[in-house]
Amino acid sequence: MHLVNRPLVTALCSAVALCAALTGCAPQAEEKAPDRAAGATASCAPGKLATQVPGKLTVGTDKPAYAPWFSDDEPSNGKGFESAVAYAVAKELGYGRDAVVWQHTPFNSAFAPGAKKFDFDINQVSISEERKKAVAFSSGYYDVRQAVVALKSSKAAKATRVADLKDVKLGAQVGTTSLDFITDLVKPGEKPAVYQRNDFAKSALKTGQVDAIVVDLPTAFYITGAEVPEAEVVGQFAAPAGDPERFGLVLDRESALTSCVSGAVDALRKDGTLAALEKKWLSEAVGAPVLR
Repeated sequence: MHLVNRPLVTALCSAVALCAALTGCAPQAEEKAPDRAAGATASCAPGKLATQVPGKLTVGTDKPAYAPWFSDDEPSNGKGFESAVAYAVAKELGYGRDAVVWQHTPFNSAFAPGAKKFDFDINQVSISEERKKAVAFSSGYYDVRQAVVALKSSKAAKATRVADLKDVKLGAQVGTTSLDFITDLVKPGEKPAVYQRNDFAKSALKTGQVDAIVVDLPTAFYITGAEVPEAEVVGQFAAPAGDPERFGLVLDRESALTSCVSGAVDALRKDGTLAALEKKWLSEAVGAPVLR
């Protein structure tokens, strides 16, 4: 950061009365504000964003890439809700499919402090004030509910209220709002099991190491329909008071692309694209009773 020679600036501004108005003898921060605003506008030109790799859009997500958000563990195939959303956002920003580069980014790394190797990350990351201390978010692209998946033979399968879950062994992935719902809402008598990845949580459920796990609702329906048929969706938690939980695209906290990416998401919501993609890829995630 360069320091301004303030005595010299003061002298010049005193000698020439119009200096401040015509040549910008204002404090340094005020001088740069118009430039930043102009740059932000220019950076949204289709296909001309100041991306990690010029001419390319780098999108981060975790591996494995789970259904129904992705398909066949291959984010680049355009199948699954989040893969389809990523390409729709890219198109809105002026990047064709061949200009999208996928970057493996572990879930917890996506919203951890520090510089990012992606332009944006898409990986079922819920927007929260705590996470905003480390990263930036786009507008929300999906309103999500958390749900309980239990083995049909487990006492957790009989739960109809949140209170019914206090005495069962619960599990969830580390760093997720799913885990937050267990610790902050259910407040079980037994400490929940915490897993590095969702597939570990699913394995624990299948082998009976836990009675139930908490995941987002679309994932819950996929688990019971395709991966752990001996389990069932017990119910979903009621939406929090105020703003609903939303997934957002994650960007570097200082990213100049945030407003552009949010604008793209907003446009896709307005023209019905997000609703159409949700209907196509997540339409089966309905009908779970609400646990109160």
